[in-house]
Amino acid sequence: MILGALGKQQIDSNNARSSLSTQNPANAKPLHSYFRENDVKTPSPLLKRTPSPSKCNPRALSSYKTPEKLPIDEPSPDNPDLGPFLLKLARDTIVSGDNPNKALDYASRASVSFERCSGSGLELTMSLHVLAAIYCSLGRFEEAVPVLERSIEVLDSTDGLDHALAKFTGYMQLGDTYSMLGQLDRSISCYESGLKIQIEAFGVLDPRVAETYLAEAYVQAMQFDEAEKLCKKILEIHRNHSPPASLEEAIDRRLMALVCEAKGDYESALEQLVLASMAMIATGQDNEVAAIDICIGNIYVSLCRFDEAIFSYQKALTVFKSTKGDNHPTVASAFIRLADLYYKTGKIRESKSYCENALRIYARPAPETATEEIAVGLTEISAIYESLNEPEEALKLLNEAMKLLEDRPGQHSTIAGIEAQMGVMFYMVGRYGEAQSSFESSVAKLRASGDSKSAFFGIVLNQLGLASVQQYKIDKAAELFEEAREILEQEYGSCHLDTLGVYSNLAATYDAMGRVGDAIEILEYILKVREEKLGTANPDVDDEEKAS
Repeated sequence: MILGALGKQQIDSNNARSSLSTQNPANAKPLHSYFRENDVKTPSPLLKRTPSPSKCNPRALSSYKTPEKLPIDEPSPDNPDLGPFLLKLARDTIVSGDNPNKALDYASRASVSFERCSGSGLELTMSLHVLAAIYCSLGRFEEAVPVLERSIEVLDSTDGLDHALAKFTGYMQLGDTYSMLGQLDRSISCYESGLKIQIEAFGVLDPRVAETYLAEAYVQAMQFDEAEKLCKKILEIHRNHSPPASLEEAIDRRLMALVCEAKGDYESALEQLVLASMAMIATGQDNEVAAIDICIGNIYVSLCRFDEAIFSYQKALTVFKSTKGDNHPTVASAFIRLADLYYKTGKIRESKSYCENALRIYARPAPETATEEIAVGLTEISAIYESLNEPEEALKLLNEAMKLLEDRPGQHSTIAGIEAQMGVMFYMVGRYGEAQSSFESSVAKLRASGDSKSAFFGIVLNQLGLASVQQYKIDKAAELFEEAREILEQEYGSCHLDTLGVYSNLAATYDAMGRVGDAIEILEYILKVREEKLGTANPDVDDEEKAS
């Protein structure tokens, strides 16, 4: 998932030339999601539930009485015993792990048989869930989508609890699948539909409703207000039904802390993390306590309480080394946190040293280390090298991260974010042609994955427009700025600083195209907004007055 800051880059309105971001490098964030499944910062609540798109649905694979063999020599699709028999073969093949393509064939034929013999019903739905799960395990997510849509269509949630729960499961699998495809809007829609069915079946305060899949999706989509509302409801359910300081509540408080942090409410985030840590300590979850210490350190950094942040990071590092080993990715992640902190406090030598320690771990990681986890770590280190004004080293790390993810299913949006960050790096060193290519590739992936209406997409369009200006493609730049303006107006509003930055770029482009009247109109609007927001004595307002 992508979240990050490309910086507010604008072109001078007098000569239509571009200038780089005035953003403080110390505050720059890497182009990756604030919520990552493999980051020790906050573990994914999706780990608490099933089904997962990469595994077969346990509900679909539950015990089911089927004949051991067909009682006929030449089975026909119309034979009512064929569907259960093939479904059993599919399950057995999955469990053995021998031949997933054979399991796919069995599950596909079972679905056809159930469709012909019984039409709609739970048996067909179960078979379709298994079929979709096998497609996902093979990385064929697009083919799983229509199968899951069909599993939802054949059921009526008003036909009893079993039908409702089966439909709920279908929505969950479909939401997971869309998430793996990077289509967050569709994923959220599926999760919302599933939650509605679950609430109708059990009631709004039932413990089974206290799952955070939808809240996590809201976080990934940067819909933090919606995520906060849902987290509050979940914690209310825990207060009514869970024992004090339960493990489930602690996990959900970490998600709530993440939402508070994203909204800039650091004190509330710290409170949630302390409560979560206390619960983990009570249950003897040392590694989870250490992971929370990393999160607490992040909050202390945001509050400029650097000594306390160092203490939290070092405490977590000690635990990770003793319980997981020196080459574990959690150790590398702790090194990265310390490297970033020491950069922020001006200790450049220590910062580089911790970066090098993390890179040594990623060069020879522990056997169980996920490729995606290494890629995330490399992008984080790249952001530090970017802040250290070493763009070539940052580019090298981003390129390594992208290569790790190229053949991984469901990583299109993440790769698009890395390409966008590489575009920024190329732009910084004056390699404008390569910057344009990187931004164009990022834009194409984001459009394909359904992210073409997000604020991040608008920011990337703005960057591509800047690169186009440097290539003297003024007409193309104008089109890109216009599209970016429309998206950011929708997502941020017309008075947001990022939106105003695009306005300024568009005005400069219109000026270069000879559309002086349009340029003046935009600049007058920018001047009016800045005067209202910043006051007439602000130097930015003075610059806008000169430009107009």
